[in-house]
Order: sequence, then structure tokens, then C-alpha cells
Amino acid sequence: MKKYIYLFSIFFSLYFANAQQVQWASKVIKFTSDLGGKQFGIKRILGKPDVFPQGGYSGNAWTPKNALDGREIIIVGYEKPQTVKQVAVFENLNAGCVTRIFISTDGEKFDAVWSRKPDYKTPRYKTTLITDRSYYFKRKRRKVEEIPDVFNPGIEYAILDNAVSNVVAVKVEFSFALLPGQKQIDAIGISDSEISIDAKINTSAVFDTLPNPEAINFDKEIFNCLLSNDGQQLYFTVTENDKDAVYLCQKEANNKWSTPIAQAVLNDNERYNYIEYSNADFMIKGGIPYTINSGVSGFEFIDKNGTKEPIKITAFSNYEDTADLTITADKKQLILAINTDFTQGGTDLYFTTRKEDGTYGLLQNMGKSINSANDESTPQLLSDTKTLLFSSTGYSSFGDHDIYIAYRLDDTWKNWSEPVNLGAKINGAEFDGSPYYDEKSEILYYIKSIEGKTFLNWIKIPKASIFK
Repeated sequence: MKKYIYLFSIFFSLYFANAQQVQWASKVIKFTSDLGGKQFGIKRILGKPDVFPQGGYSGNAWTPKNALDGREIIIVGYEKPQTVKQVAVFENLNAGCVTRIFISTDGEKFDAVWSRKPDYKTPRYKTTLITDRSYYFKRKRRKVEEIPDVFNPGIEYAILDNAVSNVVAVKVEFSFALLPGQKQIDAIGISDSEISIDAKINTSAVFDTLPNPEAINFDKEIFNCLLSNDGQQLYFTVTENDKDAVYLCQKEANNKWSTPIAQAVLNDNERYNYIEYSNADFMIKGGIPYTINSGVSGFEFIDKNGTKEPIKITAFSNYEDTADLTITADKKQLILAINTDFTQGGTDLYFTTRKEDGTYGLLQNMGKSINSANDESTPQLLSDTKTLLFSSTGYSSFGDHDIYIAYRLDDTWKNWSEPVNLGAKINGAEFDGSPYYDEKSEILYYIKSIEGKTFLNWIKIPKASIFK
């Protein structure tokens, strides 16, 4: 029985039918190798694609040990038996290395449904052992430090001549020597239709109707921003002479912003100075040096009289030099973006509750529904204490860091809705983050990177599009 397979670049359109029944792998039955850990591990292949449709390198995908030039096999299972007409393998990097695909109706016996048989002219690529493996797999903690600028992502669609009923498992064999460079597998899907399985960004049509964003040009590289409680003052941070410094400007009568002025009183730390929160009674400043396990978090309250109070968190630790923070107006709940031993992969969002003595208790991870195997950062909790804006590299997106919105579902602070991407008008190919939504003016301010330079952008978003 003849089978067909097609390799589509992510730059071509994918088609979707509502009647199509699609399942993503729900469990790993067998595999030959992985890098281990929370990033790049075998479990990263489960569920729907985390990186497509854009593809590319990600800690949220399976990276086998032999991904450069070896042979690997994986067997995955699906939650419910279903009829299969199509198997789709989502390859983040250098797609085209699938050699055979098998399906099973009992999880034990597998029947071949497709194979690639390269002729004698097909080259085989070998690494140069130590040098290449150092280049591709060099890691600091859980993060790969150096990655190749070689992508070529794609999706391999195996279309069966005849559909097979009651399929419960799929086996895929790879020969990663067919192509040079690093390889990663994002997901394996099955469908009862020939129509190509879609990989969609979880966004809302309402964000497509927004006006185009506008840039505020201060002729400075800006890294975070927020407004004062009355919306009349804009704080942001720039890096000057290897030091992060806070600037302030005032809103003028024509709704333009005055010339920014460095705030000496807020720039007293040696390296890092940035404002994370501001209301009528207090602000929170970050960048204070801290010692692990000292309880000092690197943040401080500054009241309206200028009095400073360090924010102390029980057993606080962070592998990064800085962190991001947001808070409820009553100071009861803190949310931090930090990197610890308990993360889902990279930088995660945590919460902690204020104690009677004014310090905060142990940090608790906010859960897998909001934290991915990549990085979540720059959170802003809105006034309803249920709506959260943040930036992430861990979900299907339009580029690098994208801005998302999620909603708290209960009082545990661990259950959140699936993050929704704010759309292509806001998010682009590079960094988009540090969101600050001004509820009074209904304007979202955020930092955008274009060709390596950062800009402060703003866009009008009605409250009805933000709050649920």
C-alpha cells in the first residue's frame, strides 16, 4: 500500500476544518534518549505545539542526545482511540529527518505506514565530536548558552491511503544525520482527515481590530515602564555606563511627554535601578543587592514620604541577577518572575502572601497552566486581582517574547486560564514585554524591540477587551 508524505515550510498557509478530529500525544511510551531536565526533555513533545507556527529553537521541545547526527525513536500514546488518516510531526529545526512512521491499535503491535528511503547519493552528516557537541549542548544550569543560527523548521505530514480505526499509539523513527545542524521535535499529532493539521497561536480576534500602536521616542534604549497612579508621570529604566537608571517624565497639556529626567533619589543602587509598581501610597523599586537565603528579595517599598522598607520573603532565592514583580494594592499578594530550582523550566511566575509581621511567606509556583518550560517574565496584575499581563517565550507566538493575558480561576493563585496572545499588532518577531495597562486611559504601554533596538510603544485597548 503506497503512502505519501509532504514537507511544508511554516511560511506556507495551513488549512483547517472544524470537522477534523485532532489529538496530540498525551503520554510517552518509549524513547531512546533526551537531554533530561525540565527543558529539552522528552515530555516537551506532549500536547499541542508550543513553538509553531513560527518554529525555531526552544527549550519547550524534545532535543534528543543524538539530534546532531544519530538515530532516535519515540513511541507516544493518545488519550482516546481514534481513526487516523494523517500523522503530523512538528520539527522545530532542520525538518526532514523522519525515516519511518508506525501506528498501533493496541499499543504493542506497530504497523509501518510510511518510510523514507534515501538513495545512495543522500549525504550523511557527522559532528566533529567534542567541538560540535560543546557548541550545541553547552549549558549553564538548565539553559543552553550557545545555539546555532540554523532553523529551517517544518511539518512532515504522513497521509495514509486508507484510514485506520482505533489507533492508540504512534512510533516515529528519525535519522538526524540526513541534515546538518541541531534538531528539535515540538509535537506529534494525528487526525482523521487529509486536511493538514493546523498549528495556531492562541489569540483573540478582538486584538486584530485594535488601532495600530504608536511609539514614544525618547531617543533612549528603554527596558521597562509604568505610570504613576494618576497617569501623569511615566517612569522607565535605561542602561547608561553599565548601570540601570530610572528616568521620569511628565504628561503635558497636549498629551505629549516632557523631556525625561534621571531620578538621583531612585538611582542609588550600584548596578540595577527600576520601578515595578506605583500607586498613591507607595511604589516598589528593584535592584537592591541580596544574598541567597537571607530573606532579602532585592525589592523595597518606598512610601509617599520617601521612607524605604526592604521586602523580605521567606527562603527567597533567585538564580538571576534581577527579577520582575507585581503586587495587589493592599500588599497582600506578591507575584514574582524568578528562576529557582522549582521552576517549570526557565523563569517562572510565583506568588507569596503577606504575613502579619509584614514579611512574605514561601514562594509558590503558579502552576503549569501559566508557566511553560521557557521563560515567563514582566508580570502586571490589574486592579481586579484576577487579570494578569506578562511576557513569555513558552507558547506559540509571533516571535521571541510575546505579551499574553491570563485570568485567575480561583483563590488558590495556582489555577489560571490558558494564556492568550495579544496579537500581531502588539507582538512582533523580537522582544515584546514589560506590559503596563493604564486602566484610566485604557492604554497599554509596552517595550518593543526592532532590529535589536528597544522602543516604548502604546496602543489603545478598551477595558472590555482586557477584563472578563
